[in-house]
Amino acid sequence: MARSTARPVVRLRSTAGTGVTYVTRKNRLNDPDRLVLRKYDAAVGAHVLFREER
Repeated sequence: MARSTARPVVRLRSTAGTGVTYVTRKNRLNDPDRLVLRKYDAAVGAHVLFREER
């Protein structure tokens, strides 16, 4: 089965400036804006905001 274009793979980059990234999929229909998630940054040792990069 082919993957849908409605759920693209996006890369989340840490706002702490450490260069840590997460890779996830998002629903483009429900979240048309850039995705922002609070996730763990191992370089900082704390939870920080991760923003979608394009």
